[in-house]
Amino acid sequence: MTPRAADRARYDRATAHLDAPVAIVDLEAFDANADDLVRRAAGKPIRVASKSVRCRALLERVLARPGFAGLMSFTLAESVWLARAGFEDVLLAYPSADRASFAELTSDPKLAGAITVMVDDPAQLDLVDRARERDGLEVRVCLELDTSLHLFGGRVRVGARRSPLRSPAGLAELARSVARRPGFRLVGLMAYEGHVAGVGDAVAGSPLRSRAIRLMQAAARRELAARRAEVVRAVRAVVPDLEFVNGGGTGSVQHTAAEAAVTEIAAGSGLYVPRLFDNYTSFSGRPAALFAQPVVRRPGVGVVTVLGGGYPASGAPGVDRLPVPYLPEGLRYDPQEGAGEVQTPLLGSAADDLLIGDKVWFRHAKAGELCERFAELQLVEGDRVTATVPTYRGEGRTFL
Repeated sequence: MTPRAADRARYDRATAHLDAPVAIVDLEAFDANADDLVRRAAGKPIRVASKSVRCRALLERVLARPGFAGLMSFTLAESVWLARAGFEDVLLAYPSADRASFAELTSDPKLAGAITVMVDDPAQLDLVDRARERDGLEVRVCLELDTSLHLFGGRVRVGARRSPLRSPAGLAELARSVARRPGFRLVGLMAYEGHVAGVGDAVAGSPLRSRAIRLMQAAARRELAARRAEVVRAVRAVVPDLEFVNGGGTGSVQHTAAEAAVTEIAAGSGLYVPRLFDNYTSFSGRPAALFAQPVVRRPGVGVVTVLGGGYPASGAPGVDRLPVPYLPEGLRYDPQEGAGEVQTPLLGSAADDLLIGDKVWFRHAKAGELCERFAELQLVEGDRVTATVPTYRGEGRTFL
């Protein structure tokens, strides 16, 4: 029996009493992935990206482990909810225009002390001030650095379009604006290199593309390390007591941790290890989060049909955004239908061994987005479900 076949047998036994669709997290794999992230971070604390987990029980589990400290949230409403739930250090990773949540933040000392908001434009500070319902509480602020790689004099850009701030002078100027402005305190700097952390460098069947990605990422790491160090020096000249400099992501943990200017690493997807993280040469993880769909039809030889399963991930549309049939091994989509809203045909010789009611296990393309489809996660240890915990959706929270 292959390791994957053994996992399938375990998951089937653990969930035999549950009807599919069902989602699980294998706690042994989850904890092993957490240990690997800590190893790669080489002593620097890891701030957990909540969007990649979307389950309070699992956020609490990982934050209880050595090497992890703080959360990185994705909306201000989520930040407020997490802070009210007892999480004491929440960095909002994206600017917000949520006036109601800003009003709540600026009227509650507990929230103001726990949440740090993201800023890359003075207009965002104006929005906070217009939402204030009382004076006297300082809003903790983090600035974001654009990490994209510019080539050929800026004619070619590689990386996400995030912050407009690239240069040490630009970051220092905004830092001075925050420092001079009553009601705000600059505490951090963030730089997320998604073109390194979120792009696999070993594309199956594409050796030339893989080499090109590796060359690009090596150049991007060199350029960003030098520029990030200069930016940190410039910002610290304005705010010497800056609390943190955050960088990285699951795919770049060890590289970012090696930079002296960075004080903490952000990661989250590496806990679940979705399919988009299969194509990395620098690390490997264990798939921890899966979902199962039931076989409901057997249309012919080498074909079964499962219920639903059309759960595409965000990002540029493509086959790599679809969940992948994982267990049993050897199943693939019908190219004429793909992953369907209500039914999904699957092809392959493994289909002939599946009966009506059997489970087919899938891996989502991205990490936390799986939790937007399920209200509960079944936590598996060995071949037993040892707990059932709600996702954000299961707690009635859909922040985006």
